[in-house]
Amino acid sequence: MANRVRSAAVVVALIGLLVGSAGSAQAATWSSSDKWGSWSNGGYTVRNDVWGGGAGPQTIWANSYSNWGVWADHPNTGGVKAYPHSARNIGRKLSALSRLSSSFNVTRPGSGAYTTAYDIWADNNAYEIMIWVNKQGAVGPIGARETTVSVGGHTWDVHRGSNGANQVFSFVRTGNTNAGTVDVLAVLRWINSRGWYGDVTVGEVQFGFEITSSSGGLNFQSNSYSVTS
Repeated sequence: MANRVRSAAVVVALIGLLVGSAGSAQAATWSSSDKWGSWSNGGYTVRNDVWGGGAGPQTIWANSYSNWGVWADHPNTGGVKAYPHSARNIGRKLSALSRLSSSFNVTRPGSGAYTTAYDIWADNNAYEIMIWVNKQGAVGPIGARETTVSVGGHTWDVHRGSNGANQVFSFVRTGNTNAGTVDVLAVLRWINSRGWYGDVTVGEVQFGFEITSSSGGLNFQSNSYSVTS
């Protein structure tokens, strides 16, 4: 009897591990553990994007471009390991845009080191605009803080610097939020008004989780995400 009880406990524990590691991947429309795994849906591209050195295993899943998530087990070391995200390409000049906004709703862990962020590219990746809506653990933006500004529906600490390949402008929300709408066009126009770039061509608007560490395996989920232009 005791052996049967122990065996049942082991089975339950194993099931728990499988569910925890795969998250919602088992029931998803698409999933991949390939570090460059990608899937196109509804005019968006969902990518696993495990690009950093020293990364651990990561599995991405998606029911749509809007509803997707990852299970990631990256070691507790410095440096970004991955940026799983959903992206929509805009491909238009800043001056040609009359609207560019995005809404998001996420469920995220309370441990690890990461940020939930937009990564917006302009002029063939010459400029990178990051919009951090929340952050956890030991993470920080590139460059020095220039100012604090209320634009696009939120208040941000604005950092400006270079990663060696392109100019980076980081808008770090002054308080974490897991859901909201960002007027992306207002943010891009504000940068232009500072003279930091000209009439750039806006490329991809990406949204996801920039993960530095998630030791032991953590789940990140986009409940909804969309871009309107």
